[in-house]
Amino acid sequence: MSNEYRHNHYVPEWYQKRFILSEQKDKELFYLDFNPDNFIDPRGIAHPKKAVRKQGTKYCFAENDLYTARFGSVESTKIEQSFFGEIDHKGRIAVDYFTNFSHPSVDHDAFTDMMRYMSTQKLRTPKGLDWVAQEAKTENKFRVLNLMLQLQNLYCALWAECIWLIADASQSSTKFIISDHPVTVYNRICGPRSQWCRGCNDPDIWFNATQTIFPLSIDKVLILTNLSWVRNPYQHERSIRPNPNPFRSAMFKYTEIQTLRHLSELEVCEINYIIKRRAYRFIASSKEEWLYPENKIQTTQWNMFGKGYLLMPDPRAVNMGGEIFIGHNDGSVSAYDEYGRRPWQQDYGKESKHGGGDEFKTLYRFKGEFARLFGPYRRGRTFEVMSLDRERDDDEFHQYHLGLEKRRKNKTN
Repeated sequence: MSNEYRHNHYVPEWYQKRFILSEQKDKELFYLDFNPDNFIDPRGIAHPKKAVRKQGTKYCFAENDLYTARFGSVESTKIEQSFFGEIDHKGRIAVDYFTNFSHPSVDHDAFTDMMRYMSTQKLRTPKGLDWVAQEAKTENKFRVLNLMLQLQNLYCALWAECIWLIADASQSSTKFIISDHPVTVYNRICGPRSQWCRGCNDPDIWFNATQTIFPLSIDKVLILTNLSWVRNPYQHERSIRPNPNPFRSAMFKYTEIQTLRHLSELEVCEINYIIKRRAYRFIASSKEEWLYPENKIQTTQWNMFGKGYLLMPDPRAVNMGGEIFIGHNDGSVSAYDEYGRRPWQQDYGKESKHGGGDEFKTLYRFKGEFARLFGPYRRGRTFEVMSLDRERDDDEFHQYHLGLEKRRKNKTN
């Protein structure tokens, strides 16, 4: 059998190259191994290898025969050759599209390919495959690989219903790092030593406060946040979001993608710290100093990052409601509420009825808190009525939200 498809990159080379500085001539990465192997010297004494090596993308985030399936004495590289070949080809185009995204662009193929690529990327790493094996209670490699293929769209529906924020690090001298598990999951209450983050585990994405971090390039990062968390960040972080079933269809609104969030260097370092602590064994970056974000942050208690809201999109760009109606050629109409429920399902449109209930109250309270914490300039802008929404709250609008928060606090007290 040919060896062409036996050196398997679980983080594609094309993706790694997006994190190399354009002016860097050698096109290599600083590659940090949390658990370096030993080498034996001529005297037979074992020594640990260097934790950091500078090497080309061919040798980073790769294992021999990671995806090689065996049937008795027969081996197959079809997963690498056919399955990942198509996903990586389309994923590369989609990642480039969202890296350079600006309103009012719409590309349905890019969205579909992006979701499939990200969902598969989360499963295809050593950490992801170990998680599949753990959940399936099997050590059979063929079964694990087969389950990975079956679950390739596991996260797509819930991510589609998130608030998307594309944040920019171009104004920071520190840039994004990458890890051996690039689709990073963060929940502010689930610290790196919690049971939810041990071994191959991640906080479930259907927990309200779980957010997904996916660096798009050295300067851009995609952050996905459950709508239910943006509307009510005062609930328990591990409570379950509405309609958590991942095995269903979902709708996505391009106009609600938040852009033009510019990150400070501290914020970039805090994000890098989360990426590093959620990695399995390896991280890499274009500069060696970026591998140690803990040297530049003020605290390692990540529930304190950004006053608890480091990754949060701007709630002032979020509204109540969100039902979508789709007309078909035969005259029929399909409807979805903002949490993907259909009209015949229990709780359809519940959050929008009778003034929105708790979510209505908490969203407007949070808008006021956010305005107080971060000022009148928006930390993410969406597309409304043929143009971007406001860059800055006018004084009347700003004071209105501050007043809402104050009134809510008085009622609570």
